[in-house]
Amino acid sequence: MKHQMAVLLKRYRKTIIVGVGLGLGTGALLMLWPWLVSKYYHHFIYTPEQAPPERVAIVFGARVYQDGRLSAMLLDRVETAVQLYHSGKVQKLLLSGDNRFADYDEPGRMMDYALSRGVPIEDIQPDYAGRRTYDTCYRAKAIFQLDSAVLVTQNFHLPRALFTCRQLGIEAVGVSADLRAYHPISMRWSAAREFLATIMALFDIIRQRPAPVLGEPLPLN
Repeated sequence: MKHQMAVLLKRYRKTIIVGVGLGLGTGALLMLWPWLVSKYYHHFIYTPEQAPPERVAIVFGARVYQDGRLSAMLLDRVETAVQLYHSGKVQKLLLSGDNRFADYDEPGRMMDYALSRGVPIEDIQPDYAGRRTYDTCYRAKAIFQLDSAVLVTQNFHLPRALFTCRQLGIEAVGVSADLRAYHPISMRWSAAREFLATIMALFDIIRQRPAPVLGEPLPLN
């Protein structure tokens, strides 16, 4: 048995070495991938004051509490988009979030806040099927037929959002929505989640599957 094993190892030695090398290389690349994405797409991120004019701002959803209040991060995202609108940087807001359950409505609550801050309803487009960053970007291109946009979310999320939207054909820039210091535990959780999500974003782009929910095109003219 030992002799047979030795013969097999000798025969397939090069194949085993190449396989192990490829596995280690792939693993190293995946571990470095979030850092590479952050490093490259950092150059596309602006403050609200520095942001170039664009027709549409895409606002990514986040947690909404059971009483309808927006979480701190989501509130800052919508508030930043509202400020961009009132300063004339953007003309329309695409508010994209999760609405798969009857008692949970991110886009609806985001729209309520934007309306309360003086954005006319005709300049707001809710997207009720933005369950993930990939879904939001895919639908922005396929359903709302955007070729360019400003992405509004926190700094830790912007590189992945920019990578995803730009790889799907949207010439996007990002605007940071960090209007406050967030709870340290929340930030640690967000950073860990973002690391894994950025790796998954690479596989999303390689596969480029349609978003789970599509529909008829609704161009934001």
